[in-house]
Amino acid sequence: IYIRNCKGRVREKKKREGKKRRMGRGRVELKRIENKINRQVTFAKRRNGLLKKAYELSVLCDAEVALIIFSNRGKLYEFCSSSSMIRTLERYQKCNYGPPEPNVPSREALAVEFSSQQEYLKLKERYEALQRTQRNLLGEDLGPLSTKELELLERQLDSSLKQIRALRTQFMLDQLNDLQSKERMLNETNKTLRLRLADGYQMPLQLNPSQEDYHVDYGRHDQQQHSHHPFFQPLECEPILQMGYQGHQNHGMESGPSASNYMLGWLPYDTSSI
Repeated sequence: IYIRNCKGRVREKKKREGKKRRMGRGRVELKRIENKINRQVTFAKRRNGLLKKAYELSVLCDAEVALIIFSNRGKLYEFCSSSSMIRTLERYQKCNYGPPEPNVPSREALAVEFSSQQEYLKLKERYEALQRTQRNLLGEDLGPLSTKELELLERQLDSSLKQIRALRTQFMLDQLNDLQSKERMLNETNKTLRLRLADGYQMPLQLNPSQEDYHVDYGRHDQQQHSHHPFFQPLECEPILQMGYQGHQNHGMESGPSASNYMLGWLPYDTSSI
């Protein structure tokens, strides 16, 4: 009887354990745990489980795993399957932020290439249009143009001619103003030179005393006679005109030199100063 009772108890105990296993863990609601102690306990359990799973993944699948965990207090927990966490992070950064591989063009590179091609086509079309306009302005390839296009071309040419004529007129006016300015300057210079020349002629006349008692002979014959005389040298002065001069007096004084028929501009020359 005792043995039967023990077997019955073992059967009941096994039934209760089987029921617990069939029930399993219930679904946990994902939200912040308000209780501080429960939150810390849950964090410690799940952190250890996560680290264990990372280790198992790196060993079973030969994968490079890096795990970084910060608690709410800022405490660091990390796991790295390789020898250096920094090397794993550099590899991660190179894969995400590094330059694209040359063999596989990225989407941005394709977009840049497409925009460059479109810009090239626009510039080419613009260049061809300018070439056609230039030929039309030179009077070439006018056959395909319509009447409106020909009228527009005519207005453009008229406007260009007006601008050219206005520019030419302005240029000629500027040249005329320059020539007029030069003419005024030359006239002023000429006037100044005339005044200086007149002052130069008046100074010898003021230095020469007036001789009212002598008669001046203006004949070329007396000038030739006195020009070769060694004791007389001509002075740069104007002859003094004498009123009542008679031309026949010159014939009576041709026989020889005298003091009366010398010009006042001739004075003795001192040979000792040579």
